[in-house]
Amino acid sequence: MTADQQPDPVTLADIEAAHARIADAVHDTPVLTSRLLDAHTRSKLFFKGEHLQRAGAFKARGASNAVLGLPGDVAARGVATHSSGNHGAALAMAAARRDIPAWIVMPENAPAVKRAAVAGYGATIVDCAPTLAAREETLAEVIDAHGAHVVHPYDDARVIAGQGTVALELLRAVPELDVIAAPVGGGGLLAGIAVAAKALKPSIEVIGVEPAGADDAFRSFGLGELQPQTNPQTIADGLRTSLGVRNFALIQRFVDTIVTVSEEAIVEAMRLQWTRMKAVVEPSGAVPFAGALEHGERFAGRRCGIVISGGNVDLDRLPW
Repeated sequence: MTADQQPDPVTLADIEAAHARIADAVHDTPVLTSRLLDAHTRSKLFFKGEHLQRAGAFKARGASNAVLGLPGDVAARGVATHSSGNHGAALAMAAARRDIPAWIVMPENAPAVKRAAVAGYGATIVDCAPTLAAREETLAEVIDAHGAHVVHPYDDARVIAGQGTVALELLRAVPELDVIAAPVGGGGLLAGIAVAAKALKPSIEVIGVEPAGADDAFRSFGLGELQPQTNPQTIADGLRTSLGVRNFALIQRFVDTIVTVSEEAIVEAMRLQWTRMKAVVEPSGAVPFAGALEHGERFAGRRCGIVISGGNVDLDRLPW
């Protein structure tokens, strides 16, 4: 799907419809708290536990919304995407639920735990070089060969609407939030959360958090023009992607700010969440909490929603 074919911008109504559509396919994940981490940041933190989501990440929401909404004749051809792991596993899971085939183009250096998850749901993995150009070229070959329907990892209104259900649940559980912080890679999660949060509570501050070594969203937001992702260097493998066109338009409109965090802060956030919360959080999922650690002045004294986006960790490649 090209930018000029994109449906109307995602609205709260789209997100509410997605929530109803995927209700039986995903978990309403718990909101976790920790007095120790509150004290550490001098704030009140409410962690939305998407590491406990089906397939281990928030991606289950957008993928399920896209797949469950497909007409029968389209679904029968199967679905395809490119992914470093979490979206691929989520799409494979959603395809298995509808008993349709799925082809997932994955970079050769994708974490082993994420490759195993994709294969475990019965999808066909197609390897490619670890570049965005290679991913898109290989996906085009898959489409030509099989006629499958593409579900983009983030630059898709159905996916954005599905990811936005995170904010619906979080604000229903904790309506008194002052701020929501979410990671940003391709931007589907942040865009969806921002649309829902601002519609439900216009006064809330929405903060995107991004690794300093993969800062295209930060640069794009600051310059007001989409900037390319070039040679991303971060352990947060799920955030190495380029910001999507549709996502950027929504982020410009509904997100208050984007901040970056160091690799050291990401590792510290992971360690604290593992040891203090007993939560197995992957590097990308630790990025928003890293924002609270490294930009404490923005969070201190406030009620903060922190989205833990995923927990698919390669235990053989831990950063400590």
